Order: sequence, then structure tokens, then C-alpha cells
Amino acid sequence: MKLRALTVALLSRAADEWAVSLNRQGRMPTYAPNKGQEMNSIGALLALRDDDWFVPSFRELGGMLLRGLPLSKYYLYWLGNEQGSHLPLDQYHMLPVSVPIASQTLHAVGLSYADRYRNRDRVSIVFVGDGGTSEGDFYEALNFAAVWNTPTIFYIQNNGWAISTPRQVQTKVESLASKAGAVGMEGVQIDGNDLDTVYKTTLKAANKARNGGGPTLIEGITYRLGAHTTADDPTRYRTDEELVPWLLRDPLLRLKEQMVSEGSISKEQLSQMENQAKKSARRSFEEAESESPPKMGELYSHLYAEMPSPLEEQLQERVELRQRAAGTKGGAK
Repeated sequence: MKLRALTVALLSRAADEWAVSLNRQGRMPTYAPNKGQEMNSIGALLALRDDDWFVPSFRELGGMLLRGLPLSKYYLYWLGNEQGSHLPLDQYHMLPVSVPIASQTLHAVGLSYADRYRNRDRVSIVFVGDGGTSEGDFYEALNFAAVWNTPTIFYIQNNGWAISTPRQVQTKVESLASKAGAVGMEGVQIDGNDLDTVYKTTLKAANKARNGGGPTLIEGITYRLGAHTTADDPTRYRTDEELVPWLLRDPLLRLKEQMVSEGSISKEQLSQMENQAKKSARRSFEEAESESPPKMGELYSHLYAEMPSPLEEQLQERVELRQRAAGTKGGAK
């Protein structure tokens, strides 16, 4: 398990750091880093079956790679190509990123309710940030799951910040896991930077859910080592002193040191794996970058089986605007 987790975490970290570099080069639009939070989704997904539902937020690259998602497809998403959100359900059992904060929690409850209705023993796991726990959708999802006793696992990645708002400012509770008590659900707070802890806690919650024990809320304490997104400047609201201890608690660093000390991997092997991960990240982005840029119509074509007339009118207006703009530029030449 640890070797698989390490392999995925190294690729996730390499892909993450390369994406930030690409943004600075002007080759990647705004990007949300995962650095420092990898073990939450990796440990949790390792504890689940491949056919269990995985409902991500937007810092679950490790879990996505573990599910077999090609890194090039992940890059396509951040490049604004809708093919990056085309995830065949029978292949990945994963939903695409839902941008409205905490809205995905309701989707996860619906999936697990439907499976229970069909007498399937699948569970669903949904990830949300600490900021998302202040949204109405989050509370509604918790209540539905508790009342209906659905096989749902709610996983909070508490990285300490909702963009620039610290956790202690947005909510008064001492732990986000305690919010489960308001709906009669079990809640547990864990070290989200420790692979074994995440794995064992999620496995216990999954077994309980599969056996009719209902939902669980897990709060993984972690930290966002990078910016909220590449459009954010964290130096404006947090200090370097705050960051230092979390650098020492880096989950990837912890796993690497643990495996080397156990003798399960050598420093030379680790170095080779890191180099391979960096090469894979670059190849994957080049593959995504070589894809034909999305066409304007794709902004509308993935919403309905048959495009409604209002959307057809909007698309036609945009086409005409582009044509007029092109004509103006041509005249200026």
C-alpha cells in the first residue's frame, strides 16, 4: 500500500509543481495547488473499492490519479478543455469537479441513496474544504445523509484557510468534525497528513456504511503549503512563521522518510522515482497542450442532450460577436 501511495503522491507533487511553473510561464491558466494535502485523498481512496463513488472538490489530484485518471486529462481540465471533465462513470466512478463550493456534498448523498435503493453495497466519499463547511449545502447534505442513513463518507480537508479567511474566523466550533453532532452523525478528527491514519479511519467508515451503519464525517487536519490558487498571494494574509512547522509535517516528506528508515525503499530508488514523476508530468502536459483548443460551441454542448433554444441564441450571438471582432481587426490591418 505504501509503495503505491508513494508512487501516486510523487506524481501528484511533480504535476502540481510543474503546473504552478507553467502558470508563471503563461502556458497554464489559474491553477489550484494540492501541495501538502496529498495523503488525504490518497489514503482515503486506497481504503475504498474501485467501484465506490468518488466525488472530489478540487484538491484531490492524488485520489484522481489513484483512480486511474490520466494526468493529461487532469491538465486538460485546467486548460479549459471540457474533455477534461469527461469521466466515463463505469471506468472511474468519479464525478467531475463541481466549482460551486460544497454543492458536491449533495451529489454524493444522492449517489449513495440511489445505490442503497438498488440494493448495492457501494459507498460514496465526498471531499470538501473547511470553508465549504460554512455553506448551506453542506448542512443540508449532512442532514439528508443522517436522516436517510445513506452510505456516505464526508471528508473535510481542513487546511486552515478558506482562501484568506482562517478557520477560527469562519466558525466557532473547536473542531469541524463536531458539526456532525448537529444531525446525529458520527464525526471524527484525524491527522490528514498521516497515510496510515487516513487509510484506517476511512476503511472503518466504509465498512460501517456498507453494513448499514450510515454516514460518517471525517475531518483531516492538513495544511495548504501553496497558494489557494496561482491568482492568490498568501503572503498578504499569513506569515512565514506559520508555514515553517507545516513544512516539517509535509505528508510526502513524512512518507518518504518513513519508508527509507524502514528499508522498504532506498534513497537511490526514491531519487529515480522522483525523476520519473517529473518526466511523466512534463510528458502529460505536452500531450494535453497538443490537443486542439476547444471550440466555442463546446461551452454549450455538454449541458443538454438537445440544446434549448435560449442557449442556441446565446451561441449564435457569440459567434456573430467574434465574426465582427475578427472583421474589425482585419480592417485595422
